[in-house]
Amino acid sequence: MVHGRLCNRDGLILTAMVATEFSNVGVNTLVKAATSKGLSPFVVLVYSYTFGSLLLLPLTFFSFRSRSLPPLTFSILCNMGILGLIVSASQILGYNGIKYSSPTLSSAMSNVNPAFTFILAAVFRMENISLRKKSSVAKVLGTILSIIGALVVTLYHGPMLMSSHSDWIIGGGLLALQYILVSVSYLVMAHTMGRYPSAVVVTLVHNVCIAVVSAFVSLLAEKDNPKAWVIRFDITLITVVATGILSSGYYVIHTWAVSHKGPVYLSMFKPLSILIAAVSTFIFLGESLYLGSVMGGILISIGFYMGLWGKAKEDKVDILGTIESSPSHKAPLLEN
Repeated sequence: MVHGRLCNRDGLILTAMVATEFSNVGVNTLVKAATSKGLSPFVVLVYSYTFGSLLLLPLTFFSFRSRSLPPLTFSILCNMGILGLIVSASQILGYNGIKYSSPTLSSAMSNVNPAFTFILAAVFRMENISLRKKSSVAKVLGTILSIIGALVVTLYHGPMLMSSHSDWIIGGGLLALQYILVSVSYLVMAHTMGRYPSAVVVTLVHNVCIAVVSAFVSLLAEKDNPKAWVIRFDITLITVVATGILSSGYYVIHTWAVSHKGPVYLSMFKPLSILIAAVSTFIFLGESLYLGSVMGGILISIGFYMGLWGKAKEDKVDILGTIESSPSHKAPLLEN
């Protein structure tokens, strides 16, 4: 019975994580469209995360009412604030990177995320790695294959990635820095959820931090451009509303998933965004589908499933250990 509940939860987490990658590609595409219309990426962050925070307020109330949570101490708030600052920096870098390049490059650069997360988690002993175990080998090989697949999708037919155009290089550099910070944020997120296990509350505080930091940066960056703050009834408004909703849901799911599965599990899904971006542009934008995209997609899929298998194998061992150690599974004492 316990095993069945955990399997259902794992299936739900898996589905939710795949959905977040779809939403992430969609948000990046909208941000690119809005910034192309003249909307500042800093302003997008301010408006969207303010809107997202307002959406989460009633959910936070129900979160406090529906479960027993530890006291929200100053130390825990500082922990959430640090998470918010890290994510703020990553989002500012990311949205500006998309402005200078494209959503496709953003998805491509996300392949550095699993590697950095895996390394950091291993260094800080948040992930158990033993090359004598098949599960650990599967996770390592799965991560490597996913990264290789992501690079194939990006570089096999990607002349723009090899271009010397300064904006593209700047965008790529900003996006690379973004995903390094994302790796750090996963570890901080896992630590934060360990201290305060409420995905909604953690997301709300970190949304507020992003909105405040972005507002401060926007006032400095756009002080001579008041038009940057104007939201029109076009793609800019759609971007703000959609980003506020999808990003809030994205982080609620991530904080919830990291508390159950750890930071490496989250990063394993990042290479999927490249495959999603390639297929989406083929279906919705009519762009050509190249052999590199197909080959890379196959590698990403193999690596993705290898990593999931390794994680599932470890979880199964943990579940069996928990069941065997539970009082209901201990042999009863013989009575005379």
